[in-house]
Amino acid sequence: MLLPVPTDRPLILQILLLPRFSNLCLANAIEPLRAANQISHRNLYDFKLLSLDTQSVSSSSGIEINTVPLKDADKQADVFIIIASDNYAQYATSSLSAHLQAAARYAEIVAGFDGASWLLAKAGLLNGYKATIHWQELEQFEEAFLEVDVSVERYVIDRNRITAGGATTALDLMLRLIRETHGDALSLDVMRHFIYDAERASEGDQRGVISAPFVAREENLVKAISEMENNIATPLAITDIAGRAGFSARGLERAFNRNFKLSPIRYYLHLRLSHARRLVNETNLSVAEIADRCGFSSASTFTRAFSKHFKTAPRDLRRGRITSSPNVWTRS
Repeated sequence: MLLPVPTDRPLILQILLLPRFSNLCLANAIEPLRAANQISHRNLYDFKLLSLDTQSVSSSSGIEINTVPLKDADKQADVFIIIASDNYAQYATSSLSAHLQAAARYAEIVAGFDGASWLLAKAGLLNGYKATIHWQELEQFEEAFLEVDVSVERYVIDRNRITAGGATTALDLMLRLIRETHGDALSLDVMRHFIYDAERASEGDQRGVISAPFVAREENLVKAISEMENNIATPLAITDIAGRAGFSARGLERAFNRNFKLSPIRYYLHLRLSHARRLVNETNLSVAEIADRCGFSSASTFTRAFSKHFKTAPRDLRRGRITSSPNVWTRS
């Protein structure tokens, strides 16, 4: 990371919170720093919370956080971080881009967590850099910003730019910051303080986290899910997935029924339709284009499957007339 470590003052971090930011992402960003100060009995890190133009900002769960308006903040920081959630697009304004460009001039490092990587890219601050974003936005991010080297890694450090996929990646990134600025011992003490078993490296596909809860149960099941996740546009036959994961076809069926009370075919369909729902909500792609990207032979076939699964048609969902549940499962 190669951060400068001040000898006469704490490392200063400014954190800009956009409305509906993730509480978990913020906590994972600042709590390790607070713990490091407490454990070391020194003021090693000083973090200041900013908002766009108000004295407070509300998180996605409705918790109000006191902040300093961006225009009133000191133009002094070693690290400037912006945290945004899935509503980031409405804040991609020329005004915010100008603020971020100004921050890049006075801060040693500029970082974007969760959906905020999009805003850094929109401001031109990731041109020629390797970067990541929350895994649900990766495809659109790569298409929108051809000048950015998009990565699926959990977090990316490229020179004076940092991007992180989300909440747990922020925790690992901050542990790394503590380790690089004040040593392994303090980083380990912070991990023990939070009963955090192991810092995870930046490398590795973010989407692997989706399957993580099943690792302890059946490792081969994780492989099967990974094959499904990586083959959305051109779906594999269930027998092929079973073979790649080390199952027989019947063994894969039993594993899914044990863990999900669901057949692998229905689980695979759920993954494809969930991806389609994100594209409906977050892009201007046509229904036909979304159908193709999610492995359906036609727009009509896709629309029927989508409507049955989510109890609303793609066009109705896009118009906002009907809100579908994020956890709808259909079983055969």
